[in-house]
Amino acid sequence: MNSDEFRKAAHSAIDEIINYYDTIETRRVVSNVEPGYLKKLLPDGAPHTGEKWEDIQKDIESKIMPGLTHWQSPNFMAFFPASSTYPGMLGELYSSAFTAAAFNWLCSPAITELETIVLDWLAKLLALPDCFLSSGEGGGVIQGSASEATVTVMVAARDRYLRNATEGLEEEEKDRKTGELRAKLVALGSEMSHSSAQKAAQIAGVRYRNVPTKKEDDFRMMGASFRQTLEQCEREGLVPFWLMANLGTTATCAVDDFEGIAQTLKDYPEIWTHVDAAYAGAALICEEYQHYTKHFTAFDSFDFNMHKWLLTNFDASCLYIKRRRNLTDALSITPSYLRNTYSDSGLVTDYRDWQIPLGRRFRALKIWFVMRTYGIEGLKAHIRTTIKLGELFHSLVLSRPDILKVLTPPAFALTVFTVVPQTASAVRSGSGNEGYSNDFTPDAGSQVVVDANASTKEVYELINERGEIFLTSSVIGGSYAIRVVSANPKAEEKYVRNAFEIIVRTAEEVLSKHASKDGKMANGVNGV
Repeated sequence: MNSDEFRKAAHSAIDEIINYYDTIETRRVVSNVEPGYLKKLLPDGAPHTGEKWEDIQKDIESKIMPGLTHWQSPNFMAFFPASSTYPGMLGELYSSAFTAAAFNWLCSPAITELETIVLDWLAKLLALPDCFLSSGEGGGVIQGSASEATVTVMVAARDRYLRNATEGLEEEEKDRKTGELRAKLVALGSEMSHSSAQKAAQIAGVRYRNVPTKKEDDFRMMGASFRQTLEQCEREGLVPFWLMANLGTTATCAVDDFEGIAQTLKDYPEIWTHVDAAYAGAALICEEYQHYTKHFTAFDSFDFNMHKWLLTNFDASCLYIKRRRNLTDALSITPSYLRNTYSDSGLVTDYRDWQIPLGRRFRALKIWFVMRTYGIEGLKAHIRTTIKLGELFHSLVLSRPDILKVLTPPAFALTVFTVVPQTASAVRSGSGNEGYSNDFTPDAGSQVVVDANASTKEVYELINERGEIFLTSSVIGGSYAIRVVSANPKAEEKYVRNAFEIIVRTAEEVLSKHASKDGKMANGVNGV
């Protein structure tokens, strides 16, 4: 493909992308293809001779689109949003054109220096303490995902702990002591923390233990629970060295007790505390949420994803470190072929020492484009607008207490709720039900939970099967719940109201079916 052919193909592709975004709400939001569908549509091998772009482009709609779930659709209200905007796309386009491995400053100085600059911009915008800025001992680095950031800092924390614990020992004794300690190391995280914490522990070769949460605390990890878990670990001869605290858990967007955790850490200064704010951290750009950073000076690292809520295309996970030396000590290896005068001088940043892979993409460019295109006010407006949409949905759920119940307080545009089963009314009225006294469910309250879980799951699965909107579920404190968050760039009130109507309609359908079935059983049908 020469430059003229590229120009023609690029115009055609951009026109198609624009049309896709302009009409995305008309598409079924979640793909319903069967596993292996694409293998049936494509040949067994690559073509022997090149094909025309026109023929290749046709296959996007006919073969690829059927297998896509449309994350940018305003009817996508599952997981958390994965933002995509035109400025972000342009950043990716230029990044692809400039392709460079960018493992050190010399590879392309602009790639390294722009990353340092835009991440400092972001740190100030998020109201992070000055210790996370590159002008001091800290700084930021773009990772591929929050999961990648988690394993990176856990490895750094492990090495820091072992290095400090064996400082001053002779080499042989140091090796023996290191092996002894590694077998006892345990990473901690709230039981509501993302699964990436446990996966990181597997990769780092350490144990993992959950810190319990309670419904009465809105499933936040409290300082007291953290301390109790630490004390239990010590009784078992384990050595806690790392903690994941949460600013917005995956299931409910709970914010952990930062003040209580920071107070506990005073007695355990050797523990590295990482704040996972993958989704909700974006809200820190708004002044009304910046009180959450008050205790961040007590923590060692912080990560949030611009590619979730802050209008930047995947991947753009922003990791901040209080002392960058902790990363470079753990991850820096410099073979002869990577040595150069600039790196050896210590006057430049080589981001290969801040991450697990060697090579890296020019991801700072799209962040730069997004921040300059929207401006601070535009970014804040997006966060506040979608939070209002979340508040609207929450109010709609509250308007139907007969069939829906909010499980946890709404947070960061997320609402988590369950379906109210017919048995709940029966419990309130005191009417009998065989299920209340059987061997499996000894009390009416337990039966309500069982029935609510079954009804909620059925409603959730039926909605996603029909594909008008896409939602996700979670099990929280034994309750099966539905999560709704409408926060991508195309989110609007009309789509939120439509989603609520679909949920209500489906819940009424399921509950009516259950009521009819219960009525038949009560009247002696089905062999009773």
